[in-house]
Order: sequence, then structure tokens, then C-alpha cells
Amino acid sequence: MLCPKWVGAFAMVAICTTISPAQAFDDTKYPNLKGQWNRFIVRGLGGQPSFDQTKPSGFGQEAPLTSEYKTVLEASLADQAKGGQGNFTGSGCLAYGMPMIMTGFYPQEYIITPEATYILMYHVDGGRRIFTDGRSWPTEIEATYTGYSIGKWLDDDGDDRYHVLEVETRGPFKGPRAYDASGLPLHHDNQSIFKERIYLDKSDPNLLHDEITAIDHALTRPWTVDKRYRRSANPQPGWPEYVCAENNAQVRIGDEYYYLSAERLLMPTRKDQLPPDLRYFQQQRK
Repeated sequence: MLCPKWVGAFAMVAICTTISPAQAFDDTKYPNLKGQWNRFIVRGLGGQPSFDQTKPSGFGQEAPLTSEYKTVLEASLADQAKGGQGNFTGSGCLAYGMPMIMTGFYPQEYIITPEATYILMYHVDGGRRIFTDGRSWPTEIEATYTGYSIGKWLDDDGDDRYHVLEVETRGPFKGPRAYDASGLPLHHDNQSIFKERIYLDKSDPNLLHDEITAIDHALTRPWTVDKRYRRSANPQPGWPEYVCAENNAQVRIGDEYYYLSAERLLMPTRKDQLPPDLRYFQQQRK
């Protein structure tokens, strides 16, 4: 720290000793997660990205769903086949929440501090805050879409450097939430727990892994997938702005979704869909 010459000797000692090299953040102990991270694309799958990047969405994910929630997914897919949104609410610009927030629709940026690791996402949810200051779980947690995350950095090979960020995320969550755009559902009680191990690939420092284990009452057992992200080679990458409501033609009225045409007129999304309730509007006489 540079100290001004006009400060008295005693004050100078007091000020200059408040910030010492011992208190500085030693970022060399942490993995290099700088730069822009983009979703790892698995060729041949096409369509919307899935929770398990190596498999197609919906039933193609082979999620260990209970029989009750297989029925929920079937109903979601049937509604989407008719033009509806099914069990997926993201088209209405609601936050995706955990775990769909980690799909990587748009670039991610990781900011590491001793107290917390921040994952910035230029999408609906905004980002995540993972506390790494040694805190315990609070007695009450406010319901959010992303949940409350506590993490711990691990030195897994004894070289006095951190390699793995181990994270647990709990609710209560806001919902409904889905794993992907097919409406692959999480339990409606919104009591999910997610455990993650975030680390760089040992053979490729530009490949990031996020092993996510979902523990949810809609599953017959915990479900683990390995999500991967590729670091951009551009040292000054572009960071696109994404505002979900901008140019979004989906309109939700009550429990129904409608669509705005190019003429900005309300249109149905499904065959034989009834118009919204207009009881409070003056009806046009024919």
C-alpha cells in the first residue's frame, strides 16, 4: 500500500499495517477459471440443450423418474405437441433456476474470492453466489429459483493448491422448475438438493467440468451428470446482452400461453384454444 507523505508517523504506521501482504488474496492457490466459458456442444443431438449434454431431451435423458413424474413428463410433451408450453415455463421469461441455470445457454464467467465464488450468466437467472467462507446452513432459507449454495475448495492431490470446488445447493426453491425445455420435471414440493464438483479437466485446462447430482423426490435415486464447458480462445471475447422480455412473443394469461403475431395481435398456440377471459373489458358489439 502506498502511504501519503503528509500522514503523521504514528498514523502512517497504523494505516500501512492495516493492509499487509499476508492479508492479500493469493489467487495462485486457486484454479485458473478466467475467461469466457461456453457450453460444450455434443454434435448430432440438435434442438434445445439438455441436462445431460450427451443425451437428447425429454425421455431421451433416461432420468430415473418415479411413475408419477413420468406421467407429468408425458403430459408436458403431449401439450407441447399441440403447441403449448407443457411443464416448461421459461418461454414466459421466468427464471430457469437450478439445475437448468447451469445448461450454459449463454456464456459464463467465474469470479473467485475467498468469501464466495460467483458464476455470472448473461441469461434469465443472472448468476449464482456460492459461499466459501465456512458458514453453516441458516435456520431459514428464503425461497429462490437458484437456491442457497455453500461450497468448499479442495486440494485433492496435496500440492497446496485448490483443484475442486465442492458445492451443495438447497431450497426451498421457487417453481415449477424443469431440467430442460421438454418440461422434464422436478418434484413440485421444490425441496431439491444439488451436489456439485466443479473442476478443470486434468488433461485440458480449457475444459471445465460440473458434476451435478440431483437429489429430488421425483427421482427414484440420485441422478448425476457431467456438464462440460469450453473456455473461449479469444482473450477479449464479446459478452452478448440478453433481455428475455425483448422480442418475446409468448404471452401468459392465467395458466394459458398465447402468441403475439407480427401484427401484434393475440393468437392461440394450440388448436381449439379458448380466448382469455375478457370480462373486465368492454365487448365489441357485432
